[in-house]
Amino acid sequence: MANRPEIIMDAIDARVRAVLDGTLVWDNHSCMPLRPGDERFLPQLERYRRAGTRVVGLNVGFDAVPWAESFRMLAAFRSWLRRHPRQYRLVATVADLTRADRRLGVFFDLEGGSALDGQLSLVELYRDLGVRWMSIAYNRNNLLGGGCQDRDRGLTKFGRAVVTEMERVGMTTCCSHTGFRTTMDVMRHATKPVIFSHSNPLALWKHKRNIRDEAIRACAQTGGVVGINGIGMFLGANDNSSATVARHIDYVVQQVGIDHVGIGLDYVFDMQELDDYVKAHPAVFPPEEGYAAGLRIVAPEQMPEIAAELLRLGYRVADLRKVLGGNLLRVAKATWPRRLGADN
Repeated sequence: MANRPEIIMDAIDARVRAVLDGTLVWDNHSCMPLRPGDERFLPQLERYRRAGTRVVGLNVGFDAVPWAESFRMLAAFRSWLRRHPRQYRLVATVADLTRADRRLGVFFDLEGGSALDGQLSLVELYRDLGVRWMSIAYNRNNLLGGGCQDRDRGLTKFGRAVVTEMERVGMTTCCSHTGFRTTMDVMRHATKPVIFSHSNPLALWKHKRNIRDEAIRACAQTGGVVGINGIGMFLGANDNSSATVARHIDYVVQQVGIDHVGIGLDYVFDMQELDDYVKAHPAVFPPEEGYAAGLRIVAPEQMPEIAAELLRLGYRVADLRKVLGGNLLRVAKATWPRRLGADN
């Protein structure tokens, strides 16, 4: 008797549920409103937990906003999370990632080194406050190096010092939003795994924000991970389908193997804030590059669908566990602090 489509779907759905229940599912990047006094959207973090995600990275700032605002956001997010200890836990060390409870683990990230305001010692302070990865630049050049939508002159002397300091204190170096020349300089300078927290392959969709195969291979050679994002304009023609996310994941796997790909959906909870900001800052988000209102983004609820799509592509359960979080856990073990207050 031929297999009916609904029977096949039921089998895949059952496998997905089993995989998610037994896996550290990790979304490496998400974006709440950067308004310290506005907590209206924070309860929506529960959407990750309901969808099976166990760890999420929460952005606290990027180069296009005043650097000091990152500290206000860290204070606001940390305060709210501590007021909801039954649902959430602040993640500081690798041990916090693997605790056997059903709470959502939350750590913080920074998009671009302008958050340092040229002060190297702030790296360690951000580490102490829960920032676990920082990218070099955000679209435009800064004191560390070049952005992906600017005239990239490479990693600066200060940028090299920042990468070395991040490795010392226990913060992962990220090259999402960073220019190609600077990215390759980082890969050569780094002694620990480097990540693209939320970047997609240029070979599948042509956009300056996406990354070349050479960068993907260089990242893998450091032991790092490419986190596929869910932004429609970087996946395709404003395409936020789970099948397209799986296709981007599979492309990276075909290039560098199963150990070097993860997920960083870059989900934006307040789309009106994003639309307003894109419109007000054309230098950072050039309209000619496709930035406009109405952007589609892969939602947290699509994580099980992404897993199902990978199963349909023939991925084994063990490989799926790596993509969903195991690879990022390996990077964390290599780059995060081993205990609180300790340098690597």
